[in-house]
Amino acid sequence: MIVTDPPDPLADVARKLAGHDRVISTGTYLDTLRFRFHIAKHFNVSPIDVNAHVIGEHGTSSVFLWSSVQIGGKPLSSLLTQNIEQFKQRMEREVKFANITIIEGNNASQYGIGMVCARIAEIIVRDERAVIPISSYHEQYKVTFSLPSVLGQQGIKEVFIPEMSPAEEDALQKGAEV
Repeated sequence: MIVTDPPDPLADVARKLAGHDRVISTGTYLDTLRFRFHIAKHFNVSPIDVNAHVIGEHGTSSVFLWSSVQIGGKPLSSLLTQNIEQFKQRMEREVKFANITIIEGNNASQYGIGMVCARIAEIIVRDERAVIPISSYHEQYKVTFSLPSVLGQQGIKEVFIPEMSPAEEDALQKGAEV
């Protein structure tokens, strides 16, 4: 498991040095948790009731899957009827710059990534087969980035390509080329 920033390009380096594909990185897992948290905060619900993913490469080319966001099983589009673009921009900005906000508040941002690493280790050790957005190498794109993946003791067992809008698919492809 690669825990660096940036995680994905360095996971590619580690994969090449290791000579096999069983190299993962934290990818967009923390971004996804922050995405769910900020949406939940806006709607005054628990983050556990928010289904939302950030995929692709961690960083400025991350893809927020707005087309599939649900709160309590209800599509975001049915709950938010006004100022949708402003809401999306605000949420993405809060997620992308969360580490800076945290550093300004307590001079550290390692706790979030520390919790994510602990959770990933727990998933592997307990063989939970949890579906999380974690980075691995994707032959189709020739790069390491995050997609929802089944993780357990043997590493990634399966990768799910989520349904995406055409704009999200395009953003994922462009992110893979960065």
